[in-house]
Amino acid sequence: MSNHLANESSPYLLQHAENPVDWYPWGEEAFRKAEAEDKPIFLSIGYSTCHWCHVMARESFEDPEIADILNRYFVSIKVDKEERPDVDTVYMSVCQALTGSGGWPASIFMTAEQKPFFAGTYFPKTSRNGYVGLKELLLAVEDKWERGRDGLLHSAEEITAALSRPEISSIHTDKTLPERAVQWFKRNFDAPFGGFGPAPKFPSAHNLLFLLQEYEKHRNSEALEMAETTLRQMYAGGLFDHIGYGFCRYSTDRYYLVPHFEKMLYDNALLITAYCKAFELTGNVIYKGAAKMTAEYILGEMANPEGGFYSAQDADSDGEEGKYYVFVPEEITGLLGPENGAAFCRHFDITDTGNFKGKSIPNLLGKKELEDHRFDAAVPVLRKYRRQRASLHTDDKILTGWNSLMIAALCRLYRCVGDDGYLGAAKRAQDFIERNLCRDDTLYASFRDGRLGQHGFLDDYAGYVFSLLALYDATLEKCFLERAKRLATKTVELFYDADNGGFYFWSREHGKLILRPKECYDGALPSGNSLMAYNLVRLDALFPGGQWEKILERQLNYLSGEAERYPAGFSMFLMALSDHMEPPAVITAVPTGEDLSSLPISLPSDAVVRVLDAPSEEFGLLNGETTFYVCRGCNCLPPMNRRQLEESFKLPNIFQIK
Repeated sequence: MSNHLANESSPYLLQHAENPVDWYPWGEEAFRKAEAEDKPIFLSIGYSTCHWCHVMARESFEDPEIADILNRYFVSIKVDKEERPDVDTVYMSVCQALTGSGGWPASIFMTAEQKPFFAGTYFPKTSRNGYVGLKELLLAVEDKWERGRDGLLHSAEEITAALSRPEISSIHTDKTLPERAVQWFKRNFDAPFGGFGPAPKFPSAHNLLFLLQEYEKHRNSEALEMAETTLRQMYAGGLFDHIGYGFCRYSTDRYYLVPHFEKMLYDNALLITAYCKAFELTGNVIYKGAAKMTAEYILGEMANPEGGFYSAQDADSDGEEGKYYVFVPEEITGLLGPENGAAFCRHFDITDTGNFKGKSIPNLLGKKELEDHRFDAAVPVLRKYRRQRASLHTDDKILTGWNSLMIAALCRLYRCVGDDGYLGAAKRAQDFIERNLCRDDTLYASFRDGRLGQHGFLDDYAGYVFSLLALYDATLEKCFLERAKRLATKTVELFYDADNGGFYFWSREHGKLILRPKECYDGALPSGNSLMAYNLVRLDALFPGGQWEKILERQLNYLSGEAERYPAGFSMFLMALSDHMEPPAVITAVPTGEDLSSLPISLPSDAVVRVLDAPSEEFGLLNGETTFYVCRGCNCLPPMNRRQLEESFKLPNIFQIK
């Protein structure tokens, strides 16, 4: 049997297409049915690589008894949060407001008018261990709907009204926010093991990038220590896959030993960028190696043959979390031989007792030396064996926003190590987006099996502009800069709130929801508002005194107000604010036909390079050769040719300022 999901393209919805629950996708058909039959709606939101989504599906949504209750008394809607982040954003805010926390699967009860009156996350089939069971909850809601509906409707109105409060716009930029954020990180830093606060610990690479920037600009050694300790511990632990490479979603413990095993494209993209930045600042080859291995995983396992990148890999194999990733010593010695196998087990902590359900997650925790090439030949053998032993589900939909972050990461890695292969992969992914996810200047959020998803959201536009600016920084090809400029203009047209500042998460093209929020918090990945702040700072530096200045000022003011109570939750915005207050070097190039494509490799990664079409009265040629004018703020160096430019950036403190 199949329900109303059978013709969907989302891997998550298709996982539920043969449930006995009569699921509908989000849309008018489901809402009309709920209204016509006078039933409440049960909304379930998740994604295809979510472990607890799988658990709830096995326990409840594949169960005939639960299906009968849902089909009899409710209209049931399934949503893939990665294809419909607008729906997820609205109802996750409801869940957090009602329960104090959130997560997936999200379980929402609401009216046919989309107004919620109850929310939660995972529910077991029947009550146990202090958790209310889904069966009992469904019957209680049905009873209340029949006998006490006025109370539910009143709750729905109150919840909707509370989440729709008018916002108060900030009219100034708070320049103390970066330092206040640093102080928060210092107070919450787990000095022995890295990260911030108790477990679970998420990578949140943008937090580490912010701390690295604080060291770069102000020589804040404590910021560097916090970032380095965390980066080393994450790489040493089981959070990093030492056999197949790449990073898992988060650590369930303080030590980064036992991960939640799913792998997300965006985490790996942001972590490549963070490890590249750490290598640039310290020269420690461990960081460069971690970035290259992570890129090897992405290019080897997550790349679409036509150039895009898939979304995620599952935590579960054969219904068991982590089964794909763990070993017992006999497997290793059987593959590598007794002597080499025993040495491998000692090095990667694979023991008889194990560290995860009686088996071992390979890790390097406690090792003083993290770079050891003795086992380079063994890793491919174990990788091949692991693939044959079990399989992982890969969510193969291609998301514009997440692909954009990976494009930017590959550009950063190209500049870090000088390997043209990374730049080529970034360009192929950008070409994939242009061919498959763009229609002129209109972006789409997702692509799978030849089918487009929704119109792009703010994160898609902001992320793609971010990637185009990264491609320009890596190549100095003006086509990328002009494309970024056009799409940034389109982003303002679609999403900008000219009355209050900030950018809405979706445009009017997406249809009506009960709320139209502005996502600003930098959570699992940077928000679209923070990315737009960063993009606007770069565009204003590349096109000074132009159309971006006023919008940039409003955006910095708006996000300052949002970040006031918890600055550390807005790291991407703080990096943009820091670059606005203390701009990086601006290099104006006056070319004479010389190929400048390799120049970015020799320049600081944050430098802004403007390439003029021809000499001018202000910017002339020196010695008849390509000439560069280097400034930071009001401090400028004498004009120089290419060799002098490249040599000058090898010197510390070329401007003789802090």
